[in-house]
Amino acid sequence: MNVSSRTRIKICGLTREQDVDAAVAAGADAIGFVLYAKSPRAVSAQRAAELARRLPPYITPVLLFVNAQATEIIATCTMIAGATVQFHGDESAQECALATLNNSRPWVRAARIPLGEGARGFDLVKYAKDYSNAQAILLDAHVEGFGGGGKAFNWSLLPPNVNAHLVLSGGLTPANVGVGIAQVRPRCKTLAVDVSSGVEAVDAQGLPLKGIKDPEKIFQFVAAVRAADQTTT
Repeated sequence: MNVSSRTRIKICGLTREQDVDAAVAAGADAIGFVLYAKSPRAVSAQRAAELARRLPPYITPVLLFVNAQATEIIATCTMIAGATVQFHGDESAQECALATLNNSRPWVRAARIPLGEGARGFDLVKYAKDYSNAQAILLDAHVEGFGGGGKAFNWSLLPPNVNAHLVLSGGLTPANVGVGIAQVRPRCKTLAVDVSSGVEAVDAQGLPLKGIKDPEKIFQFVAAVRAADQTTT
């Protein structure tokens, strides 16, 4: 398998020690912590730092912010060694640079892709150029508020050639991530995937317990990604 065909995996929205440990054991490459108070998966900077200390070497903590002040982002990053910043709001390229100390810290910019046919009108090529200092562009579904809400946009409507590393997110599950990889990988430099609601536990009514992960689903998701890597190489 060449390097470009290995899909990196981020498990996002973790709030508990056992879920961090499960993601690490399953083989995740990155662990996401939501630093956005309005999110049901939010954790404080102190809690994110506490959880991040469980990570072994070479697994990246990713800190998700939405329209946060640069001072808050910089202060949080000083608490968590080796963190990548994920901008998930309306931040400009200049604001991203300021919050990452003139791009000295790696960062990812989320692109909110409209659902349905609206995805066709999103100029991802221009977006990637506008945020060319980002380590990657994360593709999430545009829903009310911020975050994908477990929704998947139409992957087939993305441009055929995007000069960027992409992270596919929004509505991914163990059942559909392989299809997403097959659709999106040929369109970009390299591909990663980012899952949150698709690996969460559910209550007795089948409703997701936001921020509470199901270790079996995490392992199934990672296995599905690795299977896709084998079939799309």
